[in-house]
Amino acid sequence: MPRLSNRISTLNDGGSDGWEVFLKARRMAEAGEPVIELTIGEHDIRTDPEILRAMAEAAAGGHTGYSAIPGTDALRDAVAARIAARSGVATSRANVLITPGGQAALFAAHMAACDPGDTALFIDPHYATYPGTLRAVGARPRAIATDPARAFLPDPQRIAEAAQETGAASLLINTPNNPSGAIYPRATLEGIAQAAEAADLWLISDEVYDTQIWEGAHLSPRALPGMAARTLVIGSMSKSHAMTGSRIGWVAGPEEAIARLYDLSVNTTYGVPGYIQDAALFALRQGTPLETRIAEPFRRRRALAQQILAQQNSVGLVPSGGAMYLFLDIRATGLSGESFAHALLDERRIAVMPGESFGASAAGFVRVAMTVPDADFAAALETLCAFAETRAVAA
Repeated sequence: MPRLSNRISTLNDGGSDGWEVFLKARRMAEAGEPVIELTIGEHDIRTDPEILRAMAEAAAGGHTGYSAIPGTDALRDAVAARIAARSGVATSRANVLITPGGQAALFAAHMAACDPGDTALFIDPHYATYPGTLRAVGARPRAIATDPARAFLPDPQRIAEAAQETGAASLLINTPNNPSGAIYPRATLEGIAQAAEAADLWLISDEVYDTQIWEGAHLSPRALPGMAARTLVIGSMSKSHAMTGSRIGWVAGPEEAIARLYDLSVNTTYGVPGYIQDAALFALRQGTPLETRIAEPFRRRRALAQQILAQQNSVGLVPSGGAMYLFLDIRATGLSGESFAHALLDERRIAVMPGESFGASAAGFVRVAMTVPDADFAAALETLCAFAETRAVAA
């Protein structure tokens, strides 16, 4: 066959895409082995039946043809109102582009921010797709390391230095953070904003976990003085409304950027199905009670995990304020996160994500998704701790 492009051939930079343990666990489960999967952020409940009813009624009512490419006016208005209410920043439909999920929004935002060859900064640890997304738009990924001793919070000075050194075009942040659960405090975000302004960076803020806040408060950097003009916010219905398979998200930002992203949508996704947009609109109109109900199991399981982890000394818990994960320190075992995750799956049939899937800063950690019923979750976590203790003794 003809040669594949360098861009598609180097998305993973010749290395791992970070999903080996997840894929291995899925193969085992498909073969009939009893595996407890604590890998990806997939709710253990399905999309609310009322949302599905709204989706079915919209489809049956004929909203199955080409839909408005930037999103329906009604949905963009609802997203804009939600953003304005949460951030205090005036937002209209002209500031919102509807996308097929948060991942498509990340791609679109970087297409807007970066030319081929530009350096794109991101914080390590990071969601597993970030480096590949940056390479997909032709940018050069540059990770900025964080320190486990500081709960993986980024250092604005490091960001400023990296931006100056590389002449970067953009910076991608994620708060609440996946995988660490860190919520960036105001002082950190103000330092990041100063670095972005000094280096004339686009700030791309992934805020898909903004409804999963356990301690503290979420602050969108778009709300900081002067930042609305240089910030692109990524949002999604996946985590907040358990609509992962519906693929519905958005980019919010300056009007000119959104208008240009409309052109990108015409030439890539050509919009999102109308009946899915109608279902998302219905879901948003249910307000915070639905979002709170979707988030509550993770709040409950986090408290359960804190109790279990307090009773042992082999596994450490990274302090976290949000998101649907635990980030566990297993360095006392002497194993890498990858070795620990494979051994735990092989020997105990429990699947977790290695820290190395999320960057070099996370070596020696594992991420646990709180996505199975409480009793199963507690049993799995107790088993993980007991497994770690045997390895710690051997180490």
